[in-house]
Amino acid sequence: MALSTVQTNNKLIRFVKEINREFVREDLFAPYTGTAMNSIIRKRYEPKKGGEQMNIPLVTKLNNDAIGVGTLVGNEEKIDNYGMRVWIDWARHAVVTNKAEVQKDSADIWGEAKPLLSDWMKELKRDETIAAFMAHPSESAPAGLGSAAGQRVNGILYEDATAAQHNTWASNNSDRVLYGAATANYSGVHATDLAKVDTTTDTMDSGIVSLAKRIAMLSNPAIKPYKTKDGYEGYVMFVGAYAFRDLKADLTANNRDGRPRSEKNIIFRDGDLEWDKVVVRQVPEISSMVEDKYTSLLTAGASSTRVEPWFLCGQQSLVCAYGQMIKPTFRAEDDYGFIKGVGSECAYGVSKMFKKHPMDGTALKDWGVVSGFVSAAAD
Repeated sequence: MALSTVQTNNKLIRFVKEINREFVREDLFAPYTGTAMNSIIRKRYEPKKGGEQMNIPLVTKLNNDAIGVGTLVGNEEKIDNYGMRVWIDWARHAVVTNKAEVQKDSADIWGEAKPLLSDWMKELKRDETIAAFMAHPSESAPAGLGSAAGQRVNGILYEDATAAQHNTWASNNSDRVLYGAATANYSGVHATDLAKVDTTTDTMDSGIVSLAKRIAMLSNPAIKPYKTKDGYEGYVMFVGAYAFRDLKADLTANNRDGRPRSEKNIIFRDGDLEWDKVVVRQVPEISSMVEDKYTSLLTAGASSTRVEPWFLCGQQSLVCAYGQMIKPTFRAEDDYGFIKGVGSECAYGVSKMFKKHPMDGTALKDWGVVSGFVSAAAD
């Protein structure tokens, strides 16, 4: 029998048009970002022409004792105020192709350009938010401002800080930093205090969450809790995947209820835990950045064990100052319409809110965040 076969060039080839794009997690900080004064991460946009800085005025409450029938003249209290500067830089990216490549495309790969650029910007802003929480306040422009790569994260980057700069930050923020599970671990020497964080007593648990809340409530200047219109007050704690794992295990092992307690808690989102009116939000990239960027923390704990940061936030813990909101861009030089290029750009600066406290002193104090470090072994 002479079997008829299909010659190679005549074989059917099916091209799948549906494109499988790599997963990009939504910005887990986004639900806590807004333009309102009580936002945990405050977005500021001043649509004025020009300028690479934005000045944010801060004032603290009055603290003097009352005057009765005594003389008030000469006993007035000065308003303690500070102008916090945020430096703004550009973030741009683009992709390019030409008609020849588009003509060969069976799945409209070029059609993915705009969604991919959107995902890229989302990841950039998320990672730079974490970097801003980790950075130490500085009154100087960030290193790299205006360079080819740009620098939108304000302050002294954690991975670039010297031991002396780490210690200065710890000293300035002694009432709002926690190493492990006990305030007694604090000495003002950052590396020494990290080395006290051990795997037995210093993993994330409900006790650390409650202690962090008390630190925020008793801090000076005060860290304002998030407030809703109907009077609900609370804080939000951002933790990495391993610290979140340990907290869940603690709540389960001790039969503690970490679920949302009230419908009034409008800042609670699916997947969050709540304990002692603190919403605990898992941000896996905090853990990822310890592995990739903050590698000194991999062996910073007791007996060279892994340490992970967390951030308990009240109102205005962080600011994202925009000089230009995100907008699409298109390549102008197109070789008579043969080349196609699309991009995305925006101008912003992101920084922890901070204040010189007192105003005539030298200490730069984080405004709305308690920072901490826990033991968090990788799986």
